Amino acid sequence: MFSILLGLLSGLLFGTATPLSKVSLSVLNSFQLAGLLYIGSALAFTPYVIANKRDVLLTLAKTGKAKHVAGIVLFGGLLGPLFLMLGLKTALSMSVSIWLNLELAATAILGVLVFKEHIDKFSLIGIIFTLIAGILISYQEESSGFLSGLFVLAACICWGVDNQLTSIVDGITPQTTTFIKGLFGGSVNLCIGMMLGNESISAKYICAALIIGIISYGISIYFYITSAQNLGATKSQVLFSTSPFWGIAIAFIFLKEPVTTITVVAVIILCIGIFFSNIPSHNHTHAHHRITHIHMHIHSDGHHNHVHEIDPDLHNKHTHEHTHEEIIHTHEHNPDIQHRHTHKNICT
Repeated sequence: MFSILLGLLSGLLFGTATPLSKVSLSVLNSFQLAGLLYIGSALAFTPYVIANKRDVLLTLAKTGKAKHVAGIVLFGGLLGPLFLMLGLKTALSMSVSIWLNLELAATAILGVLVFKEHIDKFSLIGIIFTLIAGILISYQEESSGFLSGLFVLAACICWGVDNQLTSIVDGITPQTTTFIKGLFGGSVNLCIGMMLGNESISAKYICAALIIGIISYGISIYFYITSAQNLGATKSQVLFSTSPFWGIAIAFIFLKEPVTTITVVAVIILCIGIFFSNIPSHNHTHAHHRITHIHMHIHSDGHHNHVHEIDPDLHNKHTHEHTHEEIIHTHEHNPDIQHRHTHKNICT
C-alpha cells in the first residue's frame, strides 16, 4: 500500500509540471527549461548527498552498474525532458498531459522485449486503453500537434528506458539516482540552452523553474523510483499515469484551456486503463537466488528476514544494504526488484 501511495503522489506532483512548464516556455527556450527543471530535482536531494557523501561515493564505486547510471542520465535526465519541452512548445498542455501516458506503453513494451519484465493479462488490457486515450486526444490538435505528439512520444520512449534501468539499479538509493540524473542531465541541457539563447534569464524565472524542478521532478522522481523498486517499472508507471488528471485540472483553472468532449472521453478511457492495470493476477512458484543489494523494504513482506544489530520496527520501511538467501516459494507478486525471473508465457 505504501508503494502504491508513493506512485500516486509521484503522478500528482509531476502532473502539475506540464501546465506550469507551458507558462515558463514563453520566456525560456526548451533547453533552458529542461535544464533548470532537472537541476531543481538535483537540488532537492543535495542535502542528502552532502550528509551521506562517503556512503554515496562508496556505493557508486562498488555497484558495478556505471552503464546503467549513464543510461539513466542520458535518457532520463537529458533527452527525455528536452523532447518533452519541444513537444509542449506548440501543443495544448492538456493534450501533452494525456500523451505523456504513452510512457506507460513504452515502459511496458521495452520491459517485455529488452528487460524481460513480465506483464499479466490485466496490465496488457490497461496498456491498450492507455494507448487508445493517447491516440484519441491527438485528434483535437491541429497539424502542428502531430509533430508535438512525435516529440512527446520520443520523450516517453526515453523515459521508458530510464524507468526500466532505474527499477533494476538496486545498489544505489533513489535519492542518489535522482541527484545524479538531475545534476548531469540538467547541466548539459542548461549549457546548451544558454549558448542558443540571445538574452540572459531573469532571476525570477530561474527561481520559478528550479522550484518546479524540486517539487514536480525531484520529489516526484524519488517517489517513483521507490515505488518502481517495490512494484516494478510497469506497475508503478500505471500509478504515475494519474498525472494527466492533475495537469488537465491546472490547465483548465489557470491557463483557461477548454475541456473538450474528446478530452473527457480520453480521460474516461484512461481511467479504465488504470483500473485494469491495477488488478492483481500474478501468482506462481518462483525461485530467488542469493543476492546482496540496497533498496527500501519492510521485514513483514516474506522476503526480508535478515537481522539488524538494533532490531527495527518490522512494520516500518527502511533502506540499507542487505542479503537475501536462496528461497523457492509461491505468492502473488509484481515484477519488482525481487522478481525479475523469466516466464514461459507473456500473459498469465
